[in-house]
Amino acid sequence: MNPTYIKRSLEPVLKKAAAEFPAVVLTGPRQSGKTTILKHLFGRRYRYVSLEPPDVRMSAEGDPRTFLEMYPPPVIFDEVQYAPDLLPYIKEKIDANRHKSGQFLLTGSQNLLLMEKVTESLAGRAAMLRLLPLSRRESEGRPRFSLPWESKRRSSTEKPFTYRKLWQGFLRGGYPELTAHPRRDANLWHASYVQTYLERDVRTLRQVGDLSQFQNFLRTLAARSAQLLNLTDVARDLGVAVNTTKAWLSVLEATYQVIVLRPYFANVGKRLVKTPKIYFTDVGTLCYLAGLKDPEHAASGPLGGAIMETAVLSEIVKTYTHRGIDPQVYFWRTIAGTEVDFVVETGGKLVPIEVKLSATPRPAMASAIKMFRKDLRGVALPGYVVHPGDMMLPLGPGVTALPFAEL
Repeated sequence: MNPTYIKRSLEPVLKKAAAEFPAVVLTGPRQSGKTTILKHLFGRRYRYVSLEPPDVRMSAEGDPRTFLEMYPPPVIFDEVQYAPDLLPYIKEKIDANRHKSGQFLLTGSQNLLLMEKVTESLAGRAAMLRLLPLSRRESEGRPRFSLPWESKRRSSTEKPFTYRKLWQGFLRGGYPELTAHPRRDANLWHASYVQTYLERDVRTLRQVGDLSQFQNFLRTLAARSAQLLNLTDVARDLGVAVNTTKAWLSVLEATYQVIVLRPYFANVGKRLVKTPKIYFTDVGTLCYLAGLKDPEHAASGPLGGAIMETAVLSEIVKTYTHRGIDPQVYFWRTIAGTEVDFVVETGGKLVPIEVKLSATPRPAMASAIKMFRKDLRGVALPGYVVHPGDMMLPLGPGVTALPFAEL
């Protein structure tokens, strides 16, 4: 057993999928713990083969049938995006024994490229799941903790709250290695992550000729995090074509580095703006790219609000994703400029969420949520103003101030 293993919310979902489908495909960013969770849950019964080493890859691509004879199911094939031509032969194997579940467990750190091949080859035969970096509930050892709007639940924070510790956590981010080894230098880790990520994944994906330009693009996105994203402006600032920035953004989406948040449309007679917003999946990645190393600077600097929003969005997205659910999260903004940071769609209803940087919640902070609830009467559930302090209190009818630690 791995002494530093951190229990993940996805575990019961993975077990269920492996019991019901012939194959399971687990994708997610590099270093999010895909190999670790599969070895932890299935390592005793399954053989493990990484397709990353060039000799293994050549063997898989050169003679796929013999390769699959050498590694019969049950087997874990790691980093399957390196040998996508193996997938049709895996399909052939599955079809020869269609009723048997849990034959192949596949991982990949890229989404789009893998998906095309997977959908062609494994449609109906594979469960598709995603593992993102750790949610806060996972890193705190309560992986099944519900979201505040889901149940009448007890308060979660028995530990004394410290504002500084919260921001230190944001700087580190949610990658398992940094959580399992609290003494590891987070800045150094993120630097090498971005470097390897650039070298390995970005080069293998399309249209990234100039890596230093791409790195500038990452930093520009970090500076515009949580804002409406105008790629034409970004392209002009960087001196590259708009199509190049579009291609780069799709690379970041395909490798789960960013979340592109779309506006919520409802026929309320107000025309809503159509431009999306951009967030990094991991709040630590954002802080690193913005050059932040100190909790005080992060909290009080110009990106304080964006960091706080990223942390909240990341927690919601990870919590749903790790239950095997595709999260439906949007933002809401009217032409008049009223804006609600996040709108979570759940069971046909909408939960409005505002994020504030002040640790002292005041009723005025609830005004946008009140307007949202008025405009979307009938589908809007009670809303929350999430803040970095430790006070939970009502801010008027249907709006509660919620500490981030309670999210």
